[in-house]
Amino acid sequence: MNRFKTPFLILAAVIIVAGCTGKGSHKKDLSAENDTVTVSDTGYTGIKQYFSNNLLLKEVTFKNGVRDGLMKTYYQGGQLYQTFWYENGLREDSSGYYYLEGQVYRTTPYKHDTIDGIQRQYYRTGKVKARIGFNKGLRTPLLEEYNTNGSRIGGYPEIVTNIRDEYGSKGTYKIGLEMSDKTSKVKFYRGEFTDGRFDTTRIQKLNVVNGKSSLDLRKTGTVKQGYVGVIAEVITQFGNRNLIYKKIDLPYNDLN
Repeated sequence: MNRFKTPFLILAAVIIVAGCTGKGSHKKDLSAENDTVTVSDTGYTGIKQYFSNNLLLKEVTFKNGVRDGLMKTYYQGGQLYQTFWYENGLREDSSGYYYLEGQVYRTTPYKHDTIDGIQRQYYRTGKVKARIGFNKGLRTPLLEEYNTNGSRIGGYPEIVTNIRDEYGSKGTYKIGLEMSDKTSKVKFYRGEFTDGRFDTTRIQKLNVVNGKSSLDLRKTGTVKQGYVGVIAEVITQFGNRNLIYKKIDLPYNDLN
C-alpha cells in the first residue's frame, strides 16, 4: 500500500506547485500590462484630448494618425493658452499665444515646421507691441517695438569702439568693444549676417567681461578684407533680442 501511496503524493504535490506557479505568472502578466504605455492608434482620425489629474492639457486633431488641423493647449484653469495649425504633421501658418484673459499675446508664422516671417507681439488692448523678423528658423536684424500709445521705440544702444594701434611697433591692432549705454548684459560676435540671418554657426563669439570685449588683430603680410564686422546681441526692456551690427573699417589691409 505504501509503495503506491508515495508516487501518488509526489504527483499531487507537483500538480499543486504547478498550479501556484501558474497563478503567480498570471499576476505578473497583469502587472506588466498595467505598466505598459498605451500607444495611440496610428490610423486615428479626429480630435484627441489629453488630461492630467482631470485637467485638460491639450486637444490635438489627427488625420490617419498624423497631426493635421488645429491643436490647442490650455492653462491649468482651462483658459486657452496656445494654438498651432498642422498640415501632415508639420506646423504651418500662424501659431497663437494668449493672455490668461483671452487676448492674443503673440503670433508666430511657420513654414514646414520652421519659424519664417514676422512674429508679432500684442498688448492686451490689441495694439502691436513688437515685430520681430525670422527667416528659415533664424533671427534677422528686424526688430520694431512700440509703446502702448502706438509710437515706435527708438534710441537703442550702439556699439562703441576704442582703438589701440601698435601696428608699426608690434604688428598689432586692438579694437575694444562696448555698448554706448555701458550695459554688461551683452554678447559680441565677429562676423556678418548670412543672407540676412543671424547664424551663430558662421560667426565667432567673443569673450565678454563686464560688458567689454575686444578684437586683437595682427599683421599677416597677406592681403585681407579692409574691414571687420561685429554683431552685438542685447535684450530690450520687452525681453526681445536686439541684434546690432557695426562695420569697422581697418587702416591696414593685412590684419587678421
